[in-house]
Amino acid sequence: MTKRIALFLLLATMAVFSVSALAQTNTVVKGVCKDEAGKPIAGATVELVNLDNGRKTNLKTDARGDYYSMGISAGKYKVSLIGADGTVIYFINNVPMVLDHENIYDFDIAKLHAEDAKRSGVSDAQRKEIEKAKKENEKIKGLNALLLQAAAQKKEGNYDAAVTTLEQATAQDQTHDIIFGSLAEAYVGAKKYPEAETAYNKAIALAPPTSKAIGSYHNGLAQALLKQGKTEPAMAEYDKAAQLDPAGAGMYYFNEGAVLTNQGKVDEANQAFDKAIAAEPTRPDPYYQKGVNLLGKATLGKDGKMVAAPGTTEALNKYLELAPDGKYAQAAKDLLTSLGASVQTTFGAKKGSKK
Repeated sequence: MTKRIALFLLLATMAVFSVSALAQTNTVVKGVCKDEAGKPIAGATVELVNLDNGRKTNLKTDARGDYYSMGISAGKYKVSLIGADGTVIYFINNVPMVLDHENIYDFDIAKLHAEDAKRSGVSDAQRKEIEKAKKENEKIKGLNALLLQAAAQKKEGNYDAAVTTLEQATAQDQTHDIIFGSLAEAYVGAKKYPEAETAYNKAIALAPPTSKAIGSYHNGLAQALLKQGKTEPAMAEYDKAAQLDPAGAGMYYFNEGAVLTNQGKVDEANQAFDKAIAAEPTRPDPYYQKGVNLLGKATLGKDGKMVAAPGTTEALNKYLELAPDGKYAQAAKDLLTSLGASVQTTFGAKKGSKK
């Protein structure tokens, strides 16, 4: 009799265990995951953490954003939706998993955010603006990191690497002039002048009219054009730079004068140097370059001495006043000395008087 009772109890216990195990096996959790735009979130992970024992279960979403599993133990869970990049998109805490039941938990991100905003007193429109600003800030943070990396590469003279870095930045953002301006500078360093021209034009088109960088963009474009032999358009860019950025006009007109000097157009060059002096009277170099150009207009007097063109000595002396220890100080002193020296010549000598 005792053996029969013991056998009965054993069978009863096994039956209970079997029913319990079967019930847990039939417990289902499933759902659909959609992003802010209502599109399926594929390749994400739905993480289930049992709050009673800490056990984790990871489920993958398919191409339709669906996830599904059987055999989940009953209890309270933390359910998290994790993107493919490992970022937690959303989570729900204290989620009940009911035994022998279909537990459906959808992640409709737009709807969930709207509900969160409603509970917090923020309108859906305000919430979207906040989310937009947050994403924009994250984007800008990433772009700034690329700009800093490219700046370091340019400082090291590694212009090709800087080009690669900044091309990556322009692939992410097409709306900020500073990115294209920096890319154009890297192209010039890498001797890719047509690409630099295109990038500078893009920066100019994007820059606000009041941008402090607008002058430097036109100045850079002028340099890229000169490298391609496009002199007249380059001169026009120097003029635009000076007009749009009066604070830097002295430098832009000086650059224009230097180019014209190299082309032998000394009159036009000195006009540009005069503009540079008018824009920035304390900048020494335009005075020196103007004085040197005027030397070519010197004539010989009846006494055989060199007669400097008007303004020559004034320009050289002004350079020495502003830069007594400057790069061209000794050269300026030597030129001034030569202007007061006799010039040996046979001009006016009688025929046959050669010795």
